[in-house]
Amino acid sequence: MSSVPPRGPTPPRDDVHALAEALRPALLRVSRHLRREALKAGVSALDAQLLTVIKKNPGIGGGELAELEQMTRPSMSSHLKRLEAAGWINRDPARAEDRRRVGVRLTAAGQAALATIRRRRNDWLAAHLAALSPEARAAIAAAAGALGQLAGDR
Repeated sequence: MSSVPPRGPTPPRDDVHALAEALRPALLRVSRHLRREALKAGVSALDAQLLTVIKKNPGIGGGELAELEQMTRPSMSSHLKRLEAAGWINRDPARAEDRRRVGVRLTAAGQAALATIRRRRNDWLAAHLAALSPEARAAIAAAAGALGQLAGDR
């Protein structure tokens, strides 16, 4: 005869998990809509992300960018070649301290592409926020800072 301890009552579902379950589908749907806005501007979601990181880190090297974006170096190299061919980035000359390292920077066309994406995404958000009640907008405004923290913004 096996002696299995009796199971007690199932603990109540943790509030954090319930909140995660409620937020996840909405955040995923909003994210999907915002990615579509980038596509409508002629830029993939990945390209938009890479352009944003390059804008925030002018002169960043391909290896460092690959590490930040958790991609392989060969894959990142392909993406950077495509961004350069599109005219959105250019390569910086090697720095004196390491002639092997070549960084990348946004071109004026890359800046314009990012501005277009930002405008399209903001327009989409503003239109959908406008359709909400003032109370719902206030709740979202109150949560904006916490959502930024959740996303890793400092």
